[in-house]
Amino acid sequence: MLNQQFGTRDLSGFGCDHLPVGISAAGCLLQYAKDTQRNALPHIRSISAENREDSVALDAASRRNLELDTNLAGGQENTLFDVLDNTATSMASRLLRRWLNRPLQHLPTLEARQETIAALQHNYLYESLNGHLKQVGDMERILTRMALHSARPRDLTRLLDSLAVLPQIANALNGCAVEHLSELAIGAKPLPHLVELLASAIKENPPVIIRDGGVIADGYDQELDELRALNTNAGEFLLAMEEREKASTGISTLKVGYNRVHGYYIEISRGQSDKAPVEYIRRQTLKNAERFITPELKEFEDKALSAKSRSLSREKHLYEELLDILNQDLQQLQLCAGAIAELDVLATLAERAHSLGFCKPELQQQSGIDIRGGRHPVVEQVTSDPFVANDLIMNTQRKMLVITGPNMGGKSTYMRQAALIVLLAQIGSYVPAASAQIGLVDRIFTRIGSSDDLAGGRSTFMVEMTETANILHNASDRSLVLMDEVGRGTSTFDGLSLAWACAFHLAGQVKAFTLFATHYFELTALPNKVDGAVNVHLDATEYNDSIVFLHSVQDGPASQSYGIQVAKLAGIPTEVIQLARQELALLEAGGNGVISPEIKTQPSQTELFLPPVNPELQKRLNNLRPDELSPKQALDLIYELKTLL
Repeated sequence: MLNQQFGTRDLSGFGCDHLPVGISAAGCLLQYAKDTQRNALPHIRSISAENREDSVALDAASRRNLELDTNLAGGQENTLFDVLDNTATSMASRLLRRWLNRPLQHLPTLEARQETIAALQHNYLYESLNGHLKQVGDMERILTRMALHSARPRDLTRLLDSLAVLPQIANALNGCAVEHLSELAIGAKPLPHLVELLASAIKENPPVIIRDGGVIADGYDQELDELRALNTNAGEFLLAMEEREKASTGISTLKVGYNRVHGYYIEISRGQSDKAPVEYIRRQTLKNAERFITPELKEFEDKALSAKSRSLSREKHLYEELLDILNQDLQQLQLCAGAIAELDVLATLAERAHSLGFCKPELQQQSGIDIRGGRHPVVEQVTSDPFVANDLIMNTQRKMLVITGPNMGGKSTYMRQAALIVLLAQIGSYVPAASAQIGLVDRIFTRIGSSDDLAGGRSTFMVEMTETANILHNASDRSLVLMDEVGRGTSTFDGLSLAWACAFHLAGQVKAFTLFATHYFELTALPNKVDGAVNVHLDATEYNDSIVFLHSVQDGPASQSYGIQVAKLAGIPTEVIQLARQELALLEAGGNGVISPEIKTQPSQTELFLPPVNPELQKRLNNLRPDELSPKQALDLIYELKTLL
């Protein structure tokens, strides 16, 4: 967690702007963490900075729009994480979430993960591993509590169960020739000495907390066993002592007893009290009897009366001592937990790839995306209809796809599936496609949908423009950009102008891999103006005055928008639909519909940001005759105009 929290190069806020010689920034941050936590942090050995160059940059808007682990409603259902998370352990589930939110650009790491997934699919190795991994507890959190001495007894029994299954995991991985899988097997190697220690130290089903006692197993500590025996077997000890004393003294009326005032005693009738041995010490005289104490009985009394409290105290001491012994192997245990978590994630990705029909993508450093038969991994799982797979080809000649087609035609799904396939490839996973060649991208940006930011005082259009500005400023020629309906939040002419300008800049200047979906058909002329832009559309057809979405991506621009047909599907009243058809027919014929005059007389935009013009300066410029000026007069005029300005 600290890697994520402090993964920054700007360390001035942590007092690291002037580091002493020999003190690293990571060391400074670690000391900062210790100082602010006011506690030792034995479970944190080091802090490493995460470089932006190592991962794919994902801003908050892109994470939200792609629904990686949280859907637009704030839940976890129907997200990419929800589809993939079939892990056996909690720590693997957390690791998978981190992978999805931080895809990598490091090709050797991604290829090693792919190779491991392929090995786990061989002979369905992931199935046998999953059965063993389900017996592993949340070792990461257990080890953290153990290091901080806040682990509860049942944490240790869960740790014992986890360590006990390591030999079976090692046997399952035995003989695997894949290097990364061998490294994980070494990290998760069995620790028999800790299994033996925990099995001998902790009872099989201990209480929840240590103060209740009954945690340390019988036979682990002799002193604790004696204290427990005193506490539970006091009656047997007294009976045995009574018989022994009767036999040694020959006093038939002798008996051993106890009361709360005087404690344990040996009672002899008054008639036989003179036969008491010399080592008997008189404790109390009664009317018909004498009561004595012996050194042995006194020692037993001291032990018996304090046996329970001393037993709990001894048990707490042994428990703390046990945690200290376990913490000696803390580093190896943490390595083991990390290896188990990664092994679980890779086994899960192997199972998902087999169950969901994913393919192994070919990764390369060269730019370009070639996806054949690509599918949306989430929509495919939740829809009852067969999912229509589509190709996506992007290269130096196809840097931007201008996507047109009807609403509900699948434009947003097509765009999102492209981003998710690239993202899955860059965590090392297989992808939902028939085949895929993915050139590694450095950033994924999305501008899909928006809503008012009421708390921030921003309108829908302002949110849209803020996200667009972020893309235009930060995208590179290796970035993947999804732009959906830019400019729809303002007037037609304003929106069209902004959409055209943004698309032109992305295609002509930034040269990012861009999927640009729009309903402005004027943008389909963009490929004629800039190299690398092409038109594609989502197909649909009309049938019996209705619309049928084919969800198939075709080259070229869409023939029409089908907006009225979609409105009819949405339940707009028939008389409204009929009126819209009449007005559309007039507009398309160039006639004067109800709204056409206003459209044709659209007022021109007023530039709001030009500085006000000085009237004197304007007058002077209007009267100027440049051809009549000498060089000296022209120079004087420049100074005069500068003064007026």
